[in-house]
Amino acid sequence: MGDTPPEKLATAASLPAPLRRERALILLLLLALAAVSWLALLRWEPGMQGEEMMGPTMGLGPLLFLAVWVVMMVAMMFPTAAPMILMFARVQAGKRAQRQAFVPTWVFVAGYLIVWTAFGTLIYGVAIAAERAILGSAWLSTNAARLGGALIVLAGLYQVSPLKRACLAHCRTPLHFVLTRWRQGYRGALEMGFRHGIYCLGCCWLLFAILLPLGLMNVGLMALITLLIFAEKSLPLSPYARVAAAVALVAYGALVLVHPSALPTAMGM
Repeated sequence: MGDTPPEKLATAASLPAPLRRERALILLLLLALAAVSWLALLRWEPGMQGEEMMGPTMGLGPLLFLAVWVVMMVAMMFPTAAPMILMFARVQAGKRAQRQAFVPTWVFVAGYLIVWTAFGTLIYGVAIAAERAILGSAWLSTNAARLGGALIVLAGLYQVSPLKRACLAHCRTPLHFVLTRWRQGYRGALEMGFRHGIYCLGCCWLLFAILLPLGLMNVGLMALITLLIFAEKSLPLSPYARVAAAVALVAYGALVLVHPSALPTAMGM
């Protein structure tokens, strides 16, 4: 039996009731994992205290830092990535209904998480380098908060950049992504998840990078970033949300440049 083109499966009017329930269960699982991750972040009590906790790595070793990072990604990104994940699941459910070879949705999700885990590894390396540089340089120690302010300004400017808009266009159109980036088999599903992760990272990487100067475990800020990403990806007011965030970030970053004490982590720098 030949494969049905993904565009027909993705745009089909309906799926059999059991497969619709399966998609609902996938959405429920994504939201449940996100909720458990948020709860873990809220209840987490790191062993480090004082200035060590205020540093970019929070005094964590690489494995624990990455574990915390992955929990953060599940909490913040699973709800915003749900439309794309469900579109992939819809096509695979259609294949399954027609008794064609299909790939479980977790393979796509695994490719997505690989990208964010790799970025977390990079963030940890940058954080370690920043901590060591600050300890070894009186000038950097004195101006670390201002450098954090400059990063926040850069994040604001990136909000209205062409690269941000290009990446966001892919994230906002799951059907278009499926039609233009479809790959067959397990390896293809992993590649699709990886590609979507790259586009998602292209949208959001500086929003996560500013957690270094603002506090990696700033749960309130994480919630604001999650709402912003959801608005950018899923709501009609996406352009207004991007511009509003750009203005707020540039204004706050400029304030930190002038008054470094306005940065929450300034005491640990």
